[in-house]
Amino acid sequence: MTTFYPRHVLPRLMDALTDTPVVLLHGPRQSGKTTLARHVGQSADYHYISFDDDNQRMAAQSDPVGYTRQLSGRVILDEVQRVPELFTSLKLLIDEDRIPGRFLMTGSANVLLVPQLADSLAGRMEILRLHPLSQSELHRREKPDFLNRLFEEGFPAGRRAEPLASRLPGLVASGGFPAALLRNSPTRRQAWYRDYVDTLIQRDVQDLAAIRSLHALPRLLALAAGQTAHLLNISELAGPFHISRPTIREYVTLLSHVFLLEELQPWSSNRMRRLIKTPKIHLGDTGLACSLLGLAADDLASDRTLLGQLLETFVYQELRRQASCLPDPIRFYHYRDKDQVEVDIILQKGRRLAGIKVKASATVTTKDFKGLRLLERAHKDVFTSGILLYDGDSIVPFGERLHAVPISYLW
Repeated sequence: MTTFYPRHVLPRLMDALTDTPVVLLHGPRQSGKTTLARHVGQSADYHYISFDDDNQRMAAQSDPVGYTRQLSGRVILDEVQRVPELFTSLKLLIDEDRIPGRFLMTGSANVLLVPQLADSLAGRMEILRLHPLSQSELHRREKPDFLNRLFEEGFPAGRRAEPLASRLPGLVASGGFPAALLRNSPTRRQAWYRDYVDTLIQRDVQDLAAIRSLHALPRLLALAAGQTAHLLNISELAGPFHISRPTIREYVTLLSHVFLLEELQPWSSNRMRRLIKTPKIHLGDTGLACSLLGLAADDLASDRTLLGQLLETFVYQELRRQASCLPDPIRFYHYRDKDQVEVDIILQKGRRLAGIKVKASATVTTKDFKGLRLLERAHKDVFTSGILLYDGDSIVPFGERLHAVPISYLW
C-alpha cells in the first residue's frame, strides 16, 4: 500500500482547481505527484489515466482529437509530457467549456521545455511544483513558519531548538523521495536511487531529446553530484568525456529539465562590486547525491567538509520545498565576489531580501557573518534578515537583523 504523506502544497492545489480549467502538478518522478493527484481525485470524482500505459499513450498519439473528445467529466492525466500531440486538442476542448478543475495533470519534465503545452494552454493552466518530501512533511508536522519569520516576524533571541548532532548526516543521506525512505537500510535506499536514475534517463530524457551519448548521462550526473553547492564548472564536467563542452552544457540543462539538478543563479546588483556571475549547481535531492557519490551517513559524519557541502544543498532544497507551498513567489540566488566573500542562499520576496549561510557546526563566530553583513549594508532599505544556520541549540543575535539559528528550526 502507498504511504500518504500530508503535502503542504495541497491547499494551493485545491484553490487552483476551483477557478482554473487545467492544473499541472509537475516535479521529479517518484516525488508523490500521482499519489497526491489520486488523493484529490477520490473526493472529487476524477477519472484517472496514465500515459506511462503504452496503450493509452499510443491511442492519444494516433488520434489526439478523437481521444480528447471521449474524455468526459473530470480527468487526471498522469505524465502528460509524454503525449505533447494531445495539447492542441485539449485547448479546443477547454475553450468550448471552461469548467474549473476539469483537468488535473501531472508531469515529470519542466513544462517550459514542452512548447506545445506551454503555448497551447497559456491562460488556461496553473502550474504547481511538487518536490520530494520536506522534513516537516516527512515528520507529519504543520507547515513551518521559517520563511514567514525570515521576511516578516523575525527570530526571537534565546528561543531554543534541539541540535541535530549525530542525526544530521542521516537526514542528509536519506533524502526526501517517499519510495526510497520506505526502505529500511541505507544499502537498499542506494539501490533504489541507482535504479531511479537509470529508469529516468532511459524514459523521460529520451522523450525530451534524442541523446546519442545516453550512456554518459549517469556518469555526468555523478560528476555533477560532486559539484553540488559549488560553482558550475563545465570544463571539469566535460573532462572525462570525448564530448564537447557545449554538448555537456546542453546535457546539464536537460538534466535540470527533468528535475535531477538545479542551477542557482548569481545575485546581480549595482550596489555590490566584483561579483562572480557563475551559477551554483545543486542536486535535486541529497539522498540522490549521496547515492551517486557512494556515500552513507557514516561517511558524512567522518568528513565534516563533505557534510558541509551536502548540508548546503540539503538546506537549499528544504527552503525550495517550503517556498513552493506559499502563494507569493520567492526567488533564489547565491552571492560570491572575487574576494571569496559569499552568501550561500539569497531569497527575494517582492522587494524584500534575506540571506542565509549554512554551517555544519555548533560553533559560530562573528566572521561567519561577513557576507551577510555586506549584503545588509548594500541593501539596508529592503534587507529583512541574515541567518546563519548552524547545529546549535538556541537563536543567538549577532546584530539587529542578523541571527544564528539552529538548523532544526527550519522545520
